[in-house]
Amino acid sequence: MMKFVVLTLLVAGAYGCGQPTFPPSVSRVVNGEDVNPHSWPWQISLQYNRNGEWRHTCGGTLISEQWVLTAAHCISSGREYRVAMGKHNLVETEDGAAFMGTADIIVHESWNPFFIRNDIALIKLESPVTFSDTIMAACLPAADFVLPHNESCYVTGWGRLYTGGPIADILQQALLPVVDHATCSRYDWWGSQVTTKMVCAGGDGVVAGCNGDSGGPLNCQNSAGTWEVHGIVSFGSGLSCNYAKKPTVFTQVSSYMNWINSKMVTY
Repeated sequence: MMKFVVLTLLVAGAYGCGQPTFPPSVSRVVNGEDVNPHSWPWQISLQYNRNGEWRHTCGGTLISEQWVLTAAHCISSGREYRVAMGKHNLVETEDGAAFMGTADIIVHESWNPFFIRNDIALIKLESPVTFSDTIMAACLPAADFVLPHNESCYVTGWGRLYTGGPIADILQQALLPVVDHATCSRYDWWGSQVTTKMVCAGGDGVVAGCNGDSGGPLNCQNSAGTWEVHGIVSFGSGLSCNYAKKPTVFTQVSSYMNWINSKMVTY
């Protein structure tokens, strides 16, 4: 059985969703690159309180003024969390950043940590955040939309720079081409571990998501030029972050649009 590891690692008003004021550099995480500051303004850092010190644990995606999308495995009962928005460098004080406590955390009721199924959670902020050039919501895909094979998407996060290495101070981005389900579910890839409610991306053995990236977005640009978040970083190989034929696996956001919308209305 292939060893794998969960990667404990993404209404708009005047600011349109998925259209950053500072566009990302997409000319070309593990073997990623520093992002243009605030070019992924929906990217958040999920942080927990450890003895009075706030520590980054996961990424996430701001999807409205008061809601954040992340991975279920990022949430541990009994921890106090806050959401850091508008950040570029986690270790510096930055203008345009905001920090917000949580009002509710909703983990998918069918989350299965053993088989890594339904790895999705929503966080309701304690109050709405004001959108700006550095903080805005992501667009989400249409329900049940499936990305085509080899689609160019970007993973972003402050995860480890290499297997066993330090987490990044500056937000990283890496190009991860989508791997279709037919390929990703081959026995020498991820096999039955991946389902049609997941997105695989990468797998070249060079570029990958890593620990600390979990919960963060897979960003893909649609035909109109708007960025949409199609995935939530879920798991990768336990052999190394960048292992050939073991692409980073994401929860497929389009498979959960009904769940997302129903929870946002209910809570």
